[in-house]
Amino acid sequence: MSREVVIVGAVRSPLGKRNGALSGWHPAELTAHVLRALVERTGLEPALIEDVIVGCVTQVGAQSNNIARSAVLAAGWPESVPACTVDRQCGSSQQAIHFAAQSIAAGAQEIVVAAGIESMSQVPMFSNITGDVSDPYGEAVRSRYAGRDSFGHKGLVQQGIAAELLVDSWKLTREQLDEFALRSHARSAAARDGGLFDAEITQIAKNIRGTGADGTTVTADEGIRDTSPEKLSALKPVFLDPGGRITAGNASQISDGAAALLLMSRPKADELGLRPLARLAGYSVRGGDPIAMLDVPIDATRDLLARAGLDVDDIDLFEINEAFAPVVLAWSQALAADPAKVNVCGGAISLGHPLGASGARLMVTLVHQLLRTRGRFGVQSICEAGGMANATLIEAVS
Repeated sequence: MSREVVIVGAVRSPLGKRNGALSGWHPAELTAHVLRALVERTGLEPALIEDVIVGCVTQVGAQSNNIARSAVLAAGWPESVPACTVDRQCGSSQQAIHFAAQSIAAGAQEIVVAAGIESMSQVPMFSNITGDVSDPYGEAVRSRYAGRDSFGHKGLVQQGIAAELLVDSWKLTREQLDEFALRSHARSAAARDGGLFDAEITQIAKNIRGTGADGTTVTADEGIRDTSPEKLSALKPVFLDPGGRITAGNASQISDGAAALLLMSRPKADELGLRPLARLAGYSVRGGDPIAMLDVPIDATRDLLARAGLDVDDIDLFEINEAFAPVVLAWSQALAADPAKVNVCGGAISLGHPLGASGARLMVTLVHQLLRTRGRFGVQSICEAGGMANATLIEAVS
């Protein structure tokens, strides 16, 4: 019989804009910052941690050579604490949570940290597929998907084109996309101003690249904007012109950030006198068409709910990653989810999407907001390049 797995700590950094307040932090040191905050908040002795699993997408340069291990050492934790880095694209740190929980549930370990990091300022997206490895797919994959999409692109496409395909499939309009983006910013601004993020964010000193901390403390996410329908409608399409609907305004922001969660078996939490925040109640990971790619969270969520014997109406809060506005709009239509329960504090369009950190960031927010609202069940899901998605169910612990 599997053991109950609980989350006893959940913390994240503020999310910084590209080349913004966090751009000077080495990603290993930014990860170390949230790792230290995690044990400071829980009072756990780091030597008790049996593994640290960190999600990171662009594992090159400053994020190469198993950044998880570098982060553990940078945090000053005992050398006896091991670590590994995983890549399931945008769901990397959500997969880290799954791996950690599954190991504990199986009885292989008692205490594991799941975390995520991405410094998109220092390590740009796709910088790991240049030069001699410019083709990450190989001929067999390219041949399998050699057809043309409805826009005339041959074979595998980037996510922006997949988002445009999703807009067509679900008959969404540019106005709907921009309206969703406006709501994301409005909800994030209200959450920030109302102190809803205070419990989940650990402040960090501003760091200008090459100069060290400058004494300014960063306490809030940098990406939230005071925008309007007029400003959003004036933005030009990014991936298709003419005729495109995806713009910089209704897509996620390039950003820097890190997040971490402390997981352990319920008996171990009781033994250590640590208060569980939530229990891991279900997991799903699904694959789908690598060209359409962005609709797989629909299947993952349905599978998750079916496994748990729950209905959409049983869930109190959802966190669905806002990679692009049509991802959440299509998911919401397919699941008939109440918009008032989905991304109540905004999402990646307003806060930012630091790739490998986003799965953990979503979970940190979901845990804290579920506690704040006194809800019972929370679900998160995230679309992943290559046509995959993770979905996770948590239940508040009374």
